[in-house]
Amino acid sequence: MSLHRVTSMSSCEQVRGSSPARSEHMNMSFNPVGTWVPPAAKEEPIGAFEVSKGKRILQVALAVVYCLFAAGVVFGYAAIKPVLVKEGAYREYCAEEAEMGDPGKTCYEQEIRLNLMFTIAAVATNCVALPVGTILDKYGPRISGIIGSILLAIGALLFAFATQLPFDAYIPGYIFLALGGPFVFIPSFQLSNTFPQHSGLILALLTGAFDSSSAIFLFYRLIYSASHETFTPQKFFLIYLIVPIFILLVQIFIMPHNSYKTVGELITNAENAIDENQPHGYGSHDVEEIHQIQDQHCHHRESVVSEMTLLLGKSGNKQQKADEEKQNISGVWGALHGRSALDQIKSPWFILITLFTVVQMTRINYFVATVRTQYEYMLHDYLLAERVNHVFDIALPAGGVLSIPFIGLILDNFSTTFVLALLVTGATTIGVLGVLPNTWAAYANVTLFVLYRPLYYTAVSDYAAKVFGFHTFGKVYGLIILTAGLLNLSQSGLDAMTHKVFNRDPLPVNLILLFAVLIVGSVLVGFVWHQSRHMKRDHLEGEAEDTPDTAIPAATTNGSA
Repeated sequence: MSLHRVTSMSSCEQVRGSSPARSEHMNMSFNPVGTWVPPAAKEEPIGAFEVSKGKRILQVALAVVYCLFAAGVVFGYAAIKPVLVKEGAYREYCAEEAEMGDPGKTCYEQEIRLNLMFTIAAVATNCVALPVGTILDKYGPRISGIIGSILLAIGALLFAFATQLPFDAYIPGYIFLALGGPFVFIPSFQLSNTFPQHSGLILALLTGAFDSSSAIFLFYRLIYSASHETFTPQKFFLIYLIVPIFILLVQIFIMPHNSYKTVGELITNAENAIDENQPHGYGSHDVEEIHQIQDQHCHHRESVVSEMTLLLGKSGNKQQKADEEKQNISGVWGALHGRSALDQIKSPWFILITLFTVVQMTRINYFVATVRTQYEYMLHDYLLAERVNHVFDIALPAGGVLSIPFIGLILDNFSTTFVLALLVTGATTIGVLGVLPNTWAAYANVTLFVLYRPLYYTAVSDYAAKVFGFHTFGKVYGLIILTAGLLNLSQSGLDAMTHKVFNRDPLPVNLILLFAVLIVGSVLVGFVWHQSRHMKRDHLEGEAEDTPDTAIPAATTNGSA
């Protein structure tokens, strides 16, 4: 399969001798999210060559900027939590302790409610992916972005006036901030089609912006401390309203109303340029007039193909060969491709990765929410635990950015079995470090955690794409994340268990999660390894069967046949 350019003469001659209903084309795509066009879309996607290069560059740059300020701010919870504690959020639930204790410390009821705020927001972030995809498919990226800006504005206003409202505004405020992130982040993926040659770089920039957005609350906390706690949350979140206003204006005046076409869609449109515009009957029997119309269509098609080739560059065939090589390396590519979503969901491939995701996501969010209180207990030093928390606040966004190139190298050059084994090994190592009451172990745990987190999330989506295919990717992957998100509500139970059952000792809960990850992860790796061996053997047998028979040359005797 190759991307071929049509020349003037050959294309014209071929068209004149072709049937208007011909289907002599092949679909191909170098885009990681496939070539599926939402049937419910109100308008067709647009080709990138139809928009000026300068405007496309501006769109990508602005998307990176607003994703940096809005896509995943709620995951900076560990940074803003100390500010909320000092500002007295939920302090009324431990009034007796407040009169005697340090205002920077929390009591059980306060800790539980603050962590519940983050837990529900994390669940909302995961669960909203499905409705975001539905709205994106039906109404386009602009409407999705506008909805996101409105949700962010509501969240900021609730937080700004939380102390003045007659109800608990912290939890709904954080939820709205969590919901707004995916509505502006997920639609930005389609911008990778603005420059297909650099789609990987664009996706990396957007992903890096998402990971770095957790630093927004870190910067606020630093300003809060530098201002001697006079730069209150109300002032910060009123200023933060600039972000949703900015997103709203950008969506209305600069961003495209419809998604950009993928490479496969561009190629298909170019191949069908004559078919789609071929007049039936022509309304005339004049041969010269018919030929003139056909020539116009031919030149139009040549122009479209020329612009598309310029957009894609000369690396189309090389890119496709590289993609095919990556598929072979994975060892599991196409395991369940072509099957219904129901069949895929009932398979061990889905059940095991979902169980692993449930355990790992719960563990990741539990650590993000409790990093300070965990080390305050294990290190028996509040100030040392605070320093560990500060390092974590800085390392979390930095780790997401620094790990991007390494994640791509790992996923592209190693089998899926190896990647899953690496995930289980990393999770086990983090679990072991997380139960050691030493300063060096605390810093090592934080460092490994911030590098592991983006690898884990990317590897799960990579697994879903390779195993289940793009035709059902949205449903299957969305269900994995949705299930894990809903079961993440168990984090509140883990918080209660830590404080009430184990008297603030995080060791038992960490050990439970450690063994759960090790057991489920080992079963998953063993299953995938076993299946990949069978798939490789079947592939070799299929190649052997397809090899044409070759006649054995007749033996020669005394130099004659």
